[in-house]
Amino acid sequence: MSVTSSSILIVAAHPDDEVLGCGGSIARHADAGDHVQVLVVAEGATSRQQQRDRGQVDTELSDLAFAAQKAGEILGATGVELLDLPDNRLDSIDRLDLVKLIEEKIERYQPQIVYTHHSGDLNIDHRRLHEAVVTACRPTPGHSVKRLLSFEVASSTEWQPPGSAPAFQPNWFVDISDQWDRKRLALEAYASEMRPWPHARSLEALEHLARWRGAQVGVEAAEAFCLLRELR
Repeated sequence: MSVTSSSILIVAAHPDDEVLGCGGSIARHADAGDHVQVLVVAEGATSRQQQRDRGQVDTELSDLAFAAQKAGEILGATGVELLDLPDNRLDSIDRLDLVKLIEEKIERYQPQIVYTHHSGDLNIDHRRLHEAVVTACRPTPGHSVKRLLSFEVASSTEWQPPGSAPAFQPNWFVDISDQWDRKRLALEAYASEMRPWPHARSLEALEHLARWRGAQVGVEAAEAFCLLRELR
């Protein structure tokens, strides 16, 4: 890192969430010379089974891991670390254990900026991870994290019915006009996770979302976030 660069940590629940939520911002940070570490907490496949059996989806998990590394390379991430917590079962893990895991990674990477999930997402892993990250980033003296942001994930954030959880009301926008093409390529690396139009997790829908978020702030394409805390 250069003297003026920052350390960034992306904490995502599943492989592809990091690209869906902030892939353009990852690329923009990389373009600025920042050190961007991606942490993916859950394995992303065994929730499709009646009971978790990692062995039955070993090939699928290997493909997801390869896609995560490929997407990271496309976006310019410094590193992509994948853990093996159970997919869509983070509510089965003691919250304290999840917090301590995130604290360990923050201690290791010393990020100034952290991105994670929105608190009101439909997906249970997103909500539990949000809680753990906010707890791990509590503003104690000497803590490295100066800015904390939450991102939207198409097919989770907007699928939560109104009134069931906090709505995503973005107050922070990042211009990704120059990074959209790389975000699209990173999404294409996750071909197994993409869906055909008009699914919310189709390439067409995600481009529409980027263009709409951009139009909200007068640029070609943008990503939207909730700024949870900032220390200047």
